[in-house]
Amino acid sequence: MASEAFSLMSTTANPPKDSTVLITGGASGIGLATTIYLHQPEHRNKVVVLDRAASPPGVKELTESTRFLYVQCDITSWQSQRDAFSTAANHFGRLDAVFVNAGVAEMGEQIFTDHLDSNGQLQEPDRRTIDIDIRAVGDTIKLAVYHLRNDTDAETGRRKGSGTGKGGSIVMTASLAGYLASAGAPLYSAAKHGVVGYLRALKGDCGKVGIALSVIAPGITLTPIVLGVKPGQTIQQWGEEMRGRGVPINDAETVALTVAHAMGLGIKANGSGFLIQNNRIQEIESGIAKSRAQWMGKEQLDLFRGGRQAPLFPNKL
Repeated sequence: MASEAFSLMSTTANPPKDSTVLITGGASGIGLATTIYLHQPEHRNKVVVLDRAASPPGVKELTESTRFLYVQCDITSWQSQRDAFSTAANHFGRLDAVFVNAGVAEMGEQIFTDHLDSNGQLQEPDRRTIDIDIRAVGDTIKLAVYHLRNDTDAETGRRKGSGTGKGGSIVMTASLAGYLASAGAPLYSAAKHGVVGYLRALKGDCGKVGIALSVIAPGITLTPIVLGVKPGQTIQQWGEEMRGRGVPINDAETVALTVAHAMGLGIKANGSGFLIQNNRIQEIESGIAKSRAQWMGKEQLDLFRGGRQAPLFPNKL
């Protein structure tokens, strides 16, 4: 039931064109690779990067372009992120796509390692991974839907959300750890499972307002958040070492092409989950849905389908 794995090149990725794309965490890694690709002259896109870095990435074709806007932003602050979205939408007129990408790796070992505070009491865990990788993601989704949604109030006839949305795409960075949890990274895995949960919970309603919601789920990718790089070793050298050991490694550029591909599919990408390993891509959400009877059993699947009619969580559209 699984779909076929495929590869992408810059000439086959089918990116959006003549669109305004906002990218969180776009100053490095996957975000920067996506920014550079979508900004290429032949695509004619306008790209907005939100990042906590004080200055934009030092890429000449970006910093000298009128089609590029950099906004310093702390995505863990609702006001900072809300204002950044407004700045972007006002600068270019509207938004057409959002890449929910900003994230961090596991912040040390939080479950089995005990740290004591100044009073000798067990110290509160470091929750930055949760704050950035799932809580702030929810804020980004809220803001993206507000600016992209294309529907009207039946009673007043007024456009909902920002009033400028014409539908569009939201692509979220999950991870292989969002499907197959990574031992040693429980907070990161939980957060990325949450991103997949957002996809499954929101895809139906997003489709009704013209928004295609999808996730990318990369395995190990050569970006600055990679852990285990030795002193004096470049990320590329580390990647070659891992490949020599048989570890599947992605290049950030391949992940960027997958993001662009998902956006270019438009509403057809709604509900999709693109797993990426060894620079090969496979859409897996459709296969998971089709295989429910295998892992739930017919009895539980039938009960689930009947339970969906219960008015526990009424639609708010």
